[in-house]
Amino acid sequence: MPMERAGTALPEDVEALQSLVVSLQQSHLEQQRRLDEQQAKITHQTTLIDQLVAQIKLARHKQFGASSESWSGDQMRLFNEAEAIVGESEESESDTVEVSSHRRKRGGRKPLPDNLPRVEFVYELPESERVCPHDGSALQVIGEAVLEQLDIIPAQIRVLRHIRKKYACGCCDRTIKTATMPNQPIPKSRVSPGLLAYVVVNKFVDALPLYRQEQIFGRIGIGLWRANLANWVIKAGQLVQPLINLMRDKVLDYDIIGIDETRVQILKEPGKTPQSQSYLWVQRGGPPEQPLILYDYDPSRAQTVPQRLLAGYQGYLQTDGYAGYEAVGAQPEVIQVGCFAHARRKFDEALKAQGKKKTGHAWRGFKLIQKLYRIERQLTDAKPEARYQARQEQARPVIDKMRDWLNGALIEVPPASLTGKALNYLNNQWPKLIRYLDDGRLRVDNNLVENAIRPFVVGRKNFLFCDTVKGAQASANLYSLIETAKANRIDPNQYLRRVFADLPNAHTVEDIEALLPYSTESDNTENIKIAVG
Repeated sequence: MPMERAGTALPEDVEALQSLVVSLQQSHLEQQRRLDEQQAKITHQTTLIDQLVAQIKLARHKQFGASSESWSGDQMRLFNEAEAIVGESEESESDTVEVSSHRRKRGGRKPLPDNLPRVEFVYELPESERVCPHDGSALQVIGEAVLEQLDIIPAQIRVLRHIRKKYACGCCDRTIKTATMPNQPIPKSRVSPGLLAYVVVNKFVDALPLYRQEQIFGRIGIGLWRANLANWVIKAGQLVQPLINLMRDKVLDYDIIGIDETRVQILKEPGKTPQSQSYLWVQRGGPPEQPLILYDYDPSRAQTVPQRLLAGYQGYLQTDGYAGYEAVGAQPEVIQVGCFAHARRKFDEALKAQGKKKTGHAWRGFKLIQKLYRIERQLTDAKPEARYQARQEQARPVIDKMRDWLNGALIEVPPASLTGKALNYLNNQWPKLIRYLDDGRLRVDNNLVENAIRPFVVGRKNFLFCDTVKGAQASANLYSLIETAKANRIDPNQYLRRVFADLPNAHTVEDIEALLPYSTESDNTENIKIAVG
């Protein structure tokens, strides 16, 4: 009896049946292929949706949430700054502070500096009240109740008159001589070293644009136009070039350098549109007791820039994961060191994208890196030899555990996800990241250089761009001196007053070296030291 399939008779000969079976197999394979393609498409779309959702969550967190990586108290909104900190200010007047389980005694107000001049107001009882109401005896002075208040006098402006006496021969009238005066930072200009330092510090330390300084001078009746101020700043940056050259030599002489870069916009730059970006490169080097910070402007972010800046350098070079440093790091005399702060930041971003969930590989990676940082905090004041030994005993086991975990996590996590990107960054940078274990002088991250970039970033938010290449180069030179002075706990204003007064009259390398931002050769150095707390 012939077989039937869905009402259709099957062929009876063998060849026809074989052909039918092959046809059905091919049809099944085609359907399976289509199903596999659809499943792959669904998987891809699901992964893409997860990535986009993570990016949206991260973007919302960056916009609305607090971030330990980027938030700074100095960046609080201007309009509600007083309201935001008034509670803290009121509490600071108290001698105690509430803690979760007890009351802790405050250290009290810090005394005002002894070097400030004092004006005393002495208050005495009227004569009629200096009598004891009980027995009529005269009251005696037994002490004083003293309250010190901080007062301020608005900036005082004065005119310096340089009077050069002229001499002539009373007999022949053929000889006339004029007394000389010290060279000035800007010859034949009415700007003194003090005023020049004031303008530069306002712009580069306090991020006060020149047009606002023009307005401030105008309110006190002094007509200093923005164009004049800009010209002074550029000439000041050119004046200090010998100091910058000497600082560069000393940075390259030391065998540890950190480097990073940030963008800057130049309006009038040959061959580039005003909307294009240029870069400010920052290096930090020198021994720990005499740190040096150098800023360099360059229109490019190419690898040729660090090659030029670090020509002839031998030693450790600490950077982030930017590929532009690879050419310098590949040189046999240079040992490249990574930055764990950047690795931690990527895990932090992956965690923020997850929301409140504190699980998975992002959390594991973040916590392992945090362990390394806790070890480093305990070693802050340790000598390099002791720090090296402690890292071998405490940090290396954490590093080994991290490596074992990383090998497995790389297989399990999609590389395009935020967690996958963090894992791949950690894996690709691994030889550089663990290099800090080899020398107790090295740091676990490149944060000192990033900290040196922040003042420029704050200033950039105010002046937005540089007008010309000369302005950018002058800014780089002045930032170098200011940030190096701050790193050496020297007041930038007093330091620049000294530089602008003495540098025009410096004639030898020794004269210039005495003006470095950490020099102690000047008699005034002790007077410009400031406390950092």
